Amino acid sequence: MWKGNFLIDALIGNTSAIQPKVIHSDTQGQSTAIFALSYLFGIELMPRIRHWKDLKFYRPKKETVYKHIDILFKDTQVALSVRVGKLQPSILLRKLGHESRKNRLYQAFRELGRVVRTIFLLRYISDTPLREQITKTTNIAERYNQFCEWIRFAVGGLMAENDPEEMQKRVRYTDIVANALMLQNVADLTDALEQLRQQGYPVQAEDVAHLSAYMTEHLQRFGEYTLKLRPVAPLSD
Repeated sequence: MWKGNFLIDALIGNTSAIQPKVIHSDTQGQSTAIFALSYLFGIELMPRIRHWKDLKFYRPKKETVYKHIDILFKDTQVALSVRVGKLQPSILLRKLGHESRKNRLYQAFRELGRVVRTIFLLRYISDTPLREQITKTTNIAERYNQFCEWIRFAVGGLMAENDPEEMQKRVRYTDIVANALMLQNVADLTDALEQLRQQGYPVQAEDVAHLSAYMTEHLQRFGEYTLKLRPVAPLSD
């Protein structure tokens, strides 16, 4: 199952004051259906696409009539159902992925997704800073995932139960531990930088930018144990 199907679930279910409008992903988050659904929600999808040269570019002709996409403007029931929480985006995307290509809803999302993805690809191949930004952001996300895998050292964090609540708890508990360790790492780095500054070493912002909160070498993942051994009396002859 492509994890791209669950990208929008997190944004739609987000009730915090911070509401992101841009979402990054790897190649699995760049299907035409995901592009279409993101566009309908006003979310700018910016994936890092592997083998993007293999994807098709679609261009309109003067005589082109968008007969399939008209349904999106006449019937917004699907988008509204997702917005109010009656339908999960991942369920809709899985359904679209298995629907017959003759289905009108599938055709509508496919046509819209082709347009949006083509526009993105044209920006992607012509804008070097954009590609650098996408690569940098995706690498940070992947590094965080590796950090969480390091925390879930027992069976690699495998979720053996097919229970959504248990899966959600596993993810949230991992995030809590990860954030606590990241906070401690930042605090330790801050103290170290302050000591260097007091000793007269120049601390440049560009150097600090290369530091990471995902360090693990100094962390005792299995704890620290102190053994108090009693002295053993020498053996008598």
